[in-house]
Amino acid sequence: MLLEQKKELQPMYSTKHLIDTALQEDIGSGDITTDNLVDEALVGSGIIVAKEPLVIAGLDIARKVFRRLDANIEFKSDYNDGDDIKIGATVLAMHGRLRPLLTGERTALNFLQHLSGIATTVRSYTKQIEHTNVRLVDTRKTTPCWRVLEKYAVRVGGAHNHRMGLYDGVLIKDNHIAACGGIAKAIHVVRKLISHLLKIEVEVVDIKGAEEAIANGADVIMLDNMDTDQTRQAVKVINGRAIVEVSGNVTQNNLAALADTGVDVISVGALTHSAGSVDLSMRISQEK
Repeated sequence: MLLEQKKELQPMYSTKHLIDTALQEDIGSGDITTDNLVDEALVGSGIIVAKEPLVIAGLDIARKVFRRLDANIEFKSDYNDGDDIKIGATVLAMHGRLRPLLTGERTALNFLQHLSGIATTVRSYTKQIEHTNVRLVDTRKTTPCWRVLEKYAVRVGGAHNHRMGLYDGVLIKDNHIAACGGIAKAIHVVRKLISHLLKIEVEVVDIKGAEEAIANGADVIMLDNMDTDQTRQAVKVINGRAIVEVSGNVTQNNLAALADTGVDVISVGALTHSAGSVDLSMRISQEK
């Protein structure tokens, strides 16, 4: 049954599937405006322009959107994902039939604006801790069905990924501990059942929890919603016996201070769930 469930989930990790779904959502039975106003053979150009400074992410996805509508559209860009873009710059130029350019405009921009928004947000975080060796990571707080793309944008922005899903890492959280009957029991049970190659991470809310997790062989300790002083104290208690991760209530205001406590990893849900879209626009011109 589990293998069958995994097979059913795989299509959600296909960008083609996601693009096709997005186009179907927007186009439906047809683009009644474009199809009635623009001759099918009419050719022209389009450019996507940055209306604010940003970190670009999703250029290939934008190209794929248009190519799903017309495989013959040609593209040109002086930029790659991860580049800093200045206001007024043309991030992507295209040439081909105007119908698919007009029909695909909004879907392509939706992908590009959202992913670039995440990359831009992430870059602003990473700059604050670039003087440290702390690894900034995302969480599973992502838009349903967009996780692969959003976590890609996190990497483009200069940070790293935490778990991709429930299937690729053990993270014993507060509700697991409550359901299982304690930290020690939860660690011992899961250790017997998983591969020896997997690490076990345990979420704790206080120093006592950290001590119990360490005593029972946790590989990673997640300090949940601890302030800077508590975090510094926990790092001393753990004393290098496990990887230390900070999570919960991390903002750009306290990020640098938390990084300076000696932790190894800081996870921030806001990298994906609170990143706004950047301002990009597309301009179309008919070939003369």
